[in-house]
Order: sequence, then C-alpha cells, then structure tokens
Amino acid sequence: MTELSQPERLTLAADFDDATLSQWRDRVAGVLRKTGALGADDELPAPERLLASTTYDGIELRPLYTADDAAELPSAGLPGLAPFVRGNRPEGAVASGWDTRVRHAGPDVAATADAVVTDLENGANSVWLRLGGNGLPVDALSDVLGGVYADLAPVVLDAGAEYAAAAEQLLDVFAAKSIAPSEAIGTLGADPIGLHARTGQRQDVEPAAELAARISASHPKLRTIVVDALPYHDAGGSDAQELAASIAAGVAYLRALTAQGLSVADAAAQIEFRYAATAEQFLTIAKLRAARRLWARVCEASGVSDADAARAAQRQHAVTSSAMLSTRDPWVNMLRGTLACFGAAAGGADAITVQPFDAAIGQSDAFARRIARNTSSILESESKIAGVIDPAGGSWYVETLTDDLARTAWREFQAIEAAGGIDAELASGGIAARLEATWRAREASLATRKDPLTGISEFPQFDEEPLERAPLPPEDRTGGLPRVRYPQAYERLRDRADAHVAKHGKRPKVFLATLGPVAAHTARATFASNLFAAGGIEPVNPGATDTVADVLAAFVGSHTTVACLCGTDMAYAEQADEVAAALRKAGAKAVLLAGKPTDAYDGITGFVHSGCDVLDVLATTLDTLGVEHS
Repeated sequence: MTELSQPERLTLAADFDDATLSQWRDRVAGVLRKTGALGADDELPAPERLLASTTYDGIELRPLYTADDAAELPSAGLPGLAPFVRGNRPEGAVASGWDTRVRHAGPDVAATADAVVTDLENGANSVWLRLGGNGLPVDALSDVLGGVYADLAPVVLDAGAEYAAAAEQLLDVFAAKSIAPSEAIGTLGADPIGLHARTGQRQDVEPAAELAARISASHPKLRTIVVDALPYHDAGGSDAQELAASIAAGVAYLRALTAQGLSVADAAAQIEFRYAATAEQFLTIAKLRAARRLWARVCEASGVSDADAARAAQRQHAVTSSAMLSTRDPWVNMLRGTLACFGAAAGGADAITVQPFDAAIGQSDAFARRIARNTSSILESESKIAGVIDPAGGSWYVETLTDDLARTAWREFQAIEAAGGIDAELASGGIAARLEATWRAREASLATRKDPLTGISEFPQFDEEPLERAPLPPEDRTGGLPRVRYPQAYERLRDRADAHVAKHGKRPKVFLATLGPVAAHTARATFASNLFAAGGIEPVNPGATDTVADVLAAFVGSHTTVACLCGTDMAYAEQADEVAAALRKAGAKAVLLAGKPTDAYDGITGFVHSGCDVLDVLATTLDTLGVEHS
C-alpha cells in the first residue's frame, strides 16, 4: 500500500505580493481625488490627515496603524500581572466568563423580589439594588432577597447616603441565611464622593472608611467602597475625564482607608470601580484597559509590593451608558447595548450590566430585562467573546489608543490632585466646568450629525408609536453634576411636534419642491426627508415635476408654509430663482434649498446640507410653521 503524501499547505496569500504602506496611501489618495476630497497636487500623507478624526480628549484616531506605531509603547504585560492592562486574571474570562449583573431600581418590594429571582434563574450572576430615598426601602432588603442564595449570587447595594444602614441590613440577611462571614460575597456600595458628585452636597468619607475597615476584618470577601464614575460620564464628560475623576476618587479612598489602619493592598481590595460602556466599542475597550494601568500605577507608587499587586488590582463593573439611550425608537438601544457590552467584555470588565432598552423611558418590563440579560449570555456563550484571553491585545490600534488615553487621563488626574483632590474640585466647580466644556463640544457634533444617532438624527420614524412605561421613582437630586442624554435635544423637538399633532390633529409639514424626474432629485429629497423627520416634521414629496407650475400646484395642495428645493446643481442654476419667487408669492414664509450654501440664488432663506446645524434648522422650521414651544 502506497504511503499517502502530506498534503501541501494551503496558503491563501501565496499568490499575492505583500502590501506596503506606500501602496495603501496611493490607493486611498486615488479614491479621495475622485471624490474631490484631495486635490490633484496634494502631497502624501494627506490621505491620513483627511481620514483622521479626533476624540473629545484631543486624541487623534488615524485610519491605519502599523507595527511601528506600537513599537515604542510601554509593555502591556501579561494577563494577570501588573500593570494589568491585559486583565486581572491569567486565564482571563475563559473559565468563568464575566459577572452578568442586573440592576433593580423599582420601588415595589414584591415585584422586585420576583424580578430578582427571575433574573438569577435566567442568566444573571449578581444583583444590583438601588435602595433608600424614593427607591426600595432599606429595611425591605430581607424581603427582596428572600429567594436569593446570597452565598452564590453576589449582592451589590446602591443606597446613597443610607449605605451604612443598608450594609447592616445585608449583614443581617447573611446571618439569617447562615452564611459565614468568611463566605459572604458582594459589595456594600459606600460612595460618599460619588454622592457628592450626584447631589452637590459634600459627604464625610471617614464613616465609609471606618465601615470598610470593620468589614475587611470580619468579611474578607465583601467589598465596601464603590468608585462610581458614571456621574462624570452622564454629565457629558469624555473618557479621559471619567478615568481621571475615578482615579482621583480612588486615591481619596485609599488615603481614608489607610488612615483607618489598612495596608494599601487591603484598602485597594475594598474598592470596586464602576465605568460607563458605550457604543464606541474601541474607546470602551481602551478605557477599561487604561483604567487598570492607571490604578496599577497608583498602587505601585503607594507602595504595594509585587506579591500584593494582584490583590490590589482594579475590580471593574461596566454599565452600558445611560447618556446614549434614546426614548424615541428605543429598539435601537438594543444595538447600542450590544456594542457596549462587547466593548466591556473585550476590555476585560469583571462585571457587566446591560441596561434594558427601555431604561430611559421608565420601569423596564420583563421583555426588556430578558433582552438585556440575553445580550450578555449570547455574547459570552454563543459569540464566545470570553473564549479568548484579552481579545483586543496586540492590536496596534487598541494598544496605541490605550496608551494615549492613559496618558491623557493621567494629566487630568494630576490636575485634580494639584487643585486639592476630587472633593475640592467638585466643591469648587472645577470638574463641572471641564465637563460642561466637553458637553458643549459634543452638543455641536450632535447638532451637525457629526455624531449621528440612528433612529434619532438619522433614519427617524416620526410616526412611531411611543412606548409607555410606569415612571421610575425620582432620584434625590438637588444639585450636583447634570445628567444629559445625547438624543435629548432632538427628542424635545419631536415632543414639540407631537404636541402640535395632539392639539391640531395634523403634523407640521415641509413641502419638498422636487425639480425634474425622480432620478434627478431623489438623493437630495431623501436627505431632506430624513433631516426634517428628525424634528417630527412630515416631508411632502410630490415626485417628478416638469414645470414650475407643477411644483406650485403641489405646494398649494400641501397646505404648508415652508418649502425646500431638491434637485441637481444644474436644475438649481436654471430654476431655483423662478421656483423660489413663485413659492414665496404663493405663501411660502421660508424657502430652503438642499445643497451647499451659496449666494447664487435669490429668495432662498436657508440651506440644508451635510454638516449643517440640523437642530437649528428644525427649531427654526417649527417656529416658522407656528408650532408652539412645549
């Protein structure tokens, strides 16, 4: 019998020459010249400059990264070893996955108790409870956790100023369930600095430190302190600002905890950090990796030994961003949550909370909670995101972005420390001012759709049926950092238009003065239709037209006083002045043109185009149409 020969190795790239950076530049330049974005005489590396973008931290994101970009970066180390950029555990999440943590904030004790059990039976690993104030009563904790195996499912508390009472209630629950202090797991959620950020009222850190010192001695697996960075994100802040504030708060807690007699390593082991995860998946990945590096540097500078480094490593809880959630077309929030969860998982978060898609509307229903749970389950069990240790590690882009973000955040952290620390900066308004500046820059990008919002500023459905949910109990917020949502300005315009419909029985409309056949005007008519729909304004498209008389007759039948010309540049040159004059004579109070601004036409009152201030166009149009302010 003849021995079978080894099959030849199949190399898919064998017939292709190695690509070079100069070839890439030449190809990109060719495409950009065809689009007019690059002049014929522009020299390279213009393509990289034209395709680059900048984050709200001033970090340039280039279109291509090579090994040369990562050659000079500091080592990210190995998983489970300092500086923990690649994760706290050598095995990553391969063996156990991440902790799927579900938040409950409703005030109904019985309903919350049922929902908690349902979540834990269907994929959740831990429970996050909002207590005190207008939420669940602190003394109802035992009723809420009656059906929970608290020795298996960690309980995380969020009781604001009532954290000490809530902690005692949880300790009582452990005792009632015969859970030994050495086996009790969870997080007590003391965060007086975060409370200061949320309410504007300065809190004494010492009682929280005293509680942590006591808990550390009696309940070694419990964490007492949470550094909640969500208030900085929810105020519109940047990733570096969120990181810097969290590290500054962590340092403040280290000082207070060590003053109570804990070692730095024991103090660090008492702290859990909470970060926002957004649909900007690579920034989320880099932020979590940078956060671990920053905290490792703090611990190293504070004297933590190599032997204790792993115990002091940053424990991370990632929560999908509230700021990115929309109340309009909320189904898109499922996609946003999926991207955010992916980024958090790939970034190495220890625990992840995916907020239900209706979380911005009110109390989530069972379906929304199930989808949120299943997002983590599918990414972990079916997409196998946890099946690779540090899946983003080694990416030249991610490693460079991690380094850039860490350095930027460290400078911001140093500025906070130089000003007296996190509490002093919150009290003086220094942090609030910097967050406000970032939010204003973000608002401008949202208004011009440089930062697009699917279902809100792009591809909106103005005739959608809004979801109805029972309202959440109001939070005790008498001051502190503001809370914003990226879609809020567009949603206010939609609310204004809907109020007009409710009052008058008809939706505000804009007439699209389409010039020529459908093929000639459809691109700009579609652009204009989507733009006006973002403000709840119905576009009236008459279709193909042959003459000015056709356009005029359709306008009169539309029963509106605002028109927008849609056609080719050639059609504008031939007809814009005549059509605009006819429309104004027929009663149009405003005549817009879909195209770049120019002084070439008479009678045009404004322009809609890529990069225009969409919010201003929509607000002005509603004013012109006589739509009242809400």
